[in-house]
Amino acid sequence: MPPRLKVSPDSHVPLYAQIKDALRSGILDGRYPPHSRMPSESELQTIFDVSRITIRQALGDLQKEGLIFKVHGKGSFVSQPKAFQNITSLQGFAEAMSRSGHEIINRVVKFRFVPAPAEVAARLSLPEQTRVAEIHRVRLLNRSPVSYEMTYLPELLGRQLERADLVTRDIFLILENDCALPLGSADLAIDAVAAKPGIARALAIAAGEPLLRIERLTHDANGRPVDFEYLYFRGDTFQYRLRIDRARAASPARRRHV
Repeated sequence: MPPRLKVSPDSHVPLYAQIKDALRSGILDGRYPPHSRMPSESELQTIFDVSRITIRQALGDLQKEGLIFKVHGKGSFVSQPKAFQNITSLQGFAEAMSRSGHEIINRVVKFRFVPAPAEVAARLSLPEQTRVAEIHRVRLLNRSPVSYEMTYLPELLGRQLERADLVTRDIFLILENDCALPLGSADLAIDAVAAKPGIARALAIAAGEPLLRIERLTHDANGRPVDFEYLYFRGDTFQYRLRIDRARAASPARRRHV
């Protein structure tokens, strides 16, 4: 018989939410590996000593989050969990992922100084062919490749990054802490592209597979562009998430008095 796990009926957190959090932790720490079968509803009733409706509510929420999927007649199975980054604030990838308990390591593929391509020069407000630092890194999430990052910075900043630890640190944090350059805002454009052979090899996928591409132009606190990037993410392992509010039009009575 599976061991019982304690949930607290006196907690302000509902029982189904406590169970959902316990099961989510088991999925994220590998106790329930991807594609493995979750305990049945009756087994979970025994484990947590709660009603079936409470178990179904917890499982329903996990399914809505994409952590499990159901197969008719066979039960619930663990999905391949996707890491996600909230883009309502400006954060580096490692900065965001480490807060969720993920391990991030970077593999530096290329670091060189090159004449700025036309688009890069325009985005960084530099004359065309001005020398810039070009940095290519593969981002490893929990030891698996999740993104390919191409970063362009003005040469002066690039020279400072030559001495920095690009294997374990975010470029954003290096700019702010090592270069004393406070960052202010970023413009993002997101689309889908087919993986080119070089990027596909680096991400351990087949050429032509779909990737999520983010173009990100980051400005310092004074509004000056300092960092332009192409970020290529594997769609099967990562999500960007954003919560937005609906703008409310002023009421007719209020408009009449404006």
